[in-house]
Amino acid sequence: MARSFRLPDLGEGIHEGEVITVHVKVGDAIKEGDIILEVETDKATVEIPSPYTGTVAQILVKPGDLIKVADVMIIFDGGEKASDKPETIAGTPPVDSGKRVPDVPEASARQPDAGPIPASPATRRLARELGIDLRSITPSGPAGMVTAEDVRTHAIKGPAPAHPTRLPPEDASESRPLLTTVLPLPDFSRYGPVKRIALRSIRRATAKQMALSWSQIPHVSSQDAIDITKLEAFRNKHKAAIQGKGGRLTLTVFALKAAAAALKAYPNFNASLDIEAGEIVLKDYFNIGVAVDTQDGLIVPVVRDVDRKSLTDLAIELNETVQRTRDRKTSLEDIRGGTFTITNAGTMGGGFFTPIINYPEVAILGMGHAAWQPVVIENNHGLREIVPRLMMPVVLCIDHRVLDGSDAIRFLKMINASLQDPEELLMTMV
Repeated sequence: MARSFRLPDLGEGIHEGEVITVHVKVGDAIKEGDIILEVETDKATVEIPSPYTGTVAQILVKPGDLIKVADVMIIFDGGEKASDKPETIAGTPPVDSGKRVPDVPEASARQPDAGPIPASPATRRLARELGIDLRSITPSGPAGMVTAEDVRTHAIKGPAPAHPTRLPPEDASESRPLLTTVLPLPDFSRYGPVKRIALRSIRRATAKQMALSWSQIPHVSSQDAIDITKLEAFRNKHKAAIQGKGGRLTLTVFALKAAAAALKAYPNFNASLDIEAGEIVLKDYFNIGVAVDTQDGLIVPVVRDVDRKSLTDLAIELNETVQRTRDRKTSLEDIRGGTFTITNAGTMGGGFFTPIINYPEVAILGMGHAAWQPVVIENNHGLREIVPRLMMPVVLCIDHRVLDGSDAIRFLKMINASLQDPEELLMTMV
C-alpha cells in the first residue's frame, strides 16, 4: 500500500520550512526512524525521521524547496507503521486522505479542497512569499486562474482578522505573513537589468521576526558609554587561563553576568507582555540570548541559567555555543526560551546602534566597539584632569508598554557600575 509522508507538525507555531538535504532516493529501502530529510525552520536545522518501513516510490521535494506542514514530501510503497491508525498531524486529516489542510487565518472561510488551484509558478511563488493561501483568493484569470495581480490585491485588502487584538504566541511569527499589507512594486526592469534572489532560510526567518517585533513593540532606546579600562585589564590578566580550559573571556561573558544581576534587581526587564490577558509575565529564570553573526545571517542561541554559572563556565559555554552556531549545528531548543538578549556589534568595530527587541522579550542590550578616548576626571586632590580611558558604547532598547525611560536609566546604571569595576561585578553575583 502506498503511503504519503507529509511534513509533520514541528510544534510551537512552526508552519513551514526549507528543505536542506534529502537523504534518500527512489528505490531505497527505509526503516521506521531512519533520517530521510533535513529541514531548516526558525533558524535551526531539524532532522526528519521516517514514520514508515518501506520503499521510497516518489520524492516530491528537493533542496531549496519551501514546504508547509502537511505538504506531501515522499511517497512510500508497502509502508508499514507500528500503529494501526493512520498518522495524523494536529489540525490535519489522516496522511492518506490526499487533502491539504489550510494553515493560514482564512481557513474557516475556505471550501474543502477540490483539487489544485490554477496558477502559474510565479504566482504561486509570490503567494508563498506573502504568506497567502491561493484558495482564499477570488480568481480573475481565464478558467478560474489566480493571477499575480489577484495575489497583490488580496494582500492589500485582505480579510478582516477574527481577533484583531490578539497577539501571536512566542514563536508564531512563522504563521503570519512577512508583511500584513504590501503594495505592488514598480517594474524595476524598465530602468535597467535586475535579478531576484529568493528570501529564504535564515534571512526569511529574520525578516519575519523583525517585522513582528517592530510592528508589535513600541521601542524606546537609552544609551551610555561605559569606562571598561579596569575590566579590560582584568580580562587580559585571566584570558590565557580561560583559553587553556577551552573558553574565551570576551566582554560578552562579563555582560552576561552583569545583565543577569540587573535582571534580578529589575524583574520587569525579564518579562513578556500578555496583551490578551492584560498581564505582565515575569520569568524567574535567566536565559540570555546572544546574537551570533554567521555566514547565513544572524542567529540568537540562548545561554541558560546565566545567574547560576561562573565566569569561567560562561566563557567555555559561550565559546562552544558560538562555534556550534556558526557551524549551523543549533537545534530548535538552542534558540528558544530566552528572556533577554545581548548583541555585540563591537566585535566588528560597530559603535552606537539601535537593536530591535527580540519578540516576545521586552528589552535588548546592544554593545559597541570600545575605543580609547580622552575623559575628564577628578583626581585625588580634587582637581580635574584629562586622562585616556577605554570607553564602550551601549544601547538599551525597551518595550515602552512594560517599561519607562526611567527604568532603562536605572538598569543601565547598574550595568555600567558592574562593568566599570570587576570588584563591583563580583559583588553583584549571587
